[in-house]
Amino acid sequence: MLGTSPNFSEKALAADPVAVARAINELNVVYCKSRILHSAVELGLFSYLGERQATAEEIFADLGLQPALAQDFLDALTGLGLLDRVAGKYRNSAGAAEYLVPGKPTFIGGAVRSHGSIHFGLWGRLTDALRDGRAQSGLLANSFKKPYDDPEHVRRLMDHMDAFNNFVNYWLDSAVDWKRYSSFVDFGGARGNTAVHLVRTFPHLTGTVFDLPQVEPLFDEHVAAYGAADRVRFHAGDFYTDALPQTDVAIIGHTLHDWPADDRRRLIARLGEAVRPGGALIVYDAMIDDERADPDSLVQSLRCRMIREGGSEYTAAEAGSWAENAGFEVADVIHADTITNDRILVAVKR
Repeated sequence: MLGTSPNFSEKALAADPVAVARAINELNVVYCKSRILHSAVELGLFSYLGERQATAEEIFADLGLQPALAQDFLDALTGLGLLDRVAGKYRNSAGAAEYLVPGKPTFIGGAVRSHGSIHFGLWGRLTDALRDGRAQSGLLANSFKKPYDDPEHVRRLMDHMDAFNNFVNYWLDSAVDWKRYSSFVDFGGARGNTAVHLVRTFPHLTGTVFDLPQVEPLFDEHVAAYGAADRVRFHAGDFYTDALPQTDVAIIGHTLHDWPADDRRRLIARLGEAVRPGGALIVYDAMIDDERADPDSLVQSLRCRMIREGGSEYTAAEAGSWAENAGFEVADVIHADTITNDRILVAVKR
C-alpha cells in the first residue's frame, strides 16, 4: 500500500483545526522518537533484555546509565511500545524481541544502528543540501570500494542490507516461475541472504552471489551457518568492469538507487548480456510511484541523495525502459508489502 500522510486539507482544517496543528507538531518532533530507538539499539538495551527482565536500577548499573535521564528514557520506550513494564521490571515487547534482538534472522537493528550513526546526522544538513544540491556524506557514486576496506563497516553494512531484503525474499518466491530456471545470480547480493533463501525454498536451484571481494569472508560464514555452501557460490568482482557470470535469472535489489541514472542503464545493459535467452531479470527497490504521491518512497529517494552523489530512487517505468533497451520485455511490476515499500520489476529476456 502507499505510504500515508497527515491530512492538512482545507476540509480537515475546518473540521478539526487542533488535530491539524497536532499533526504538524508530530512531524516537527518525530525525530525525538527516532533518537530514542537509535540510542536503545546503540546501548544494547534490547540485547540485554533478550532473555531477562530487569528493574530500572539493574539496567542503569549494567549499561552505565544515569537515572536522571534514563528513567524517562525507559518509560518513553515503554510508552512507544518497545518495552513492557510488569511488576516494576522491564522486558522487551513482542515486537522488539522479534526484530531488535541480535542473532535472530528477523533482526533489523543493524539498519536502525546505521540510521542512528550515519543517516541521522546527514539529515541535520538537509537545508544545506537543498541549497547546494550535493550529497552531505562526501561519498561519490564511484566511491564504493574504499569503505569496504574496514571489516567492521562491512559487517554492519551486511546487517543493514539483510534487515531489508529479509522482507523482500518471500515476495521473490512468486515473482517468477522458478521451475523454469536452474540458476540465478544475485548481483550486489552481499553475504548471500537472498540467495540462501531461494535455494532453501527451491532445492533445484543453484545460486551465485556477485559482490566485492571484501564481502566473501562474511558470505562464507553466512552460507555455512545455513548449510547452503554447496548450493551457493561467491563470485568476486566489480559489476561495472569485470566479466559477469552467465545465468538464467539476474537479481539486483536495493542497489541501483546508489548510482546515477547513466550508470543504472549501463549496469542493466550488462545484465542483459549475462542473462540467457528466455531468462529473467528481477529488479527491486523502493521505487517512486508514477504519480509521485507516495511519501515513503520519496523520503527514501531524498535519503539516497543525501548519502551518495547521484543516488536516488526511480520509477518502475524508468527501470522498465532500461530493461527493454537491454533486450528484456517487462512482464510484471509487483508492489510488495515490505518495510521499505518495495516494487519488484520482472522482465523476460527476448
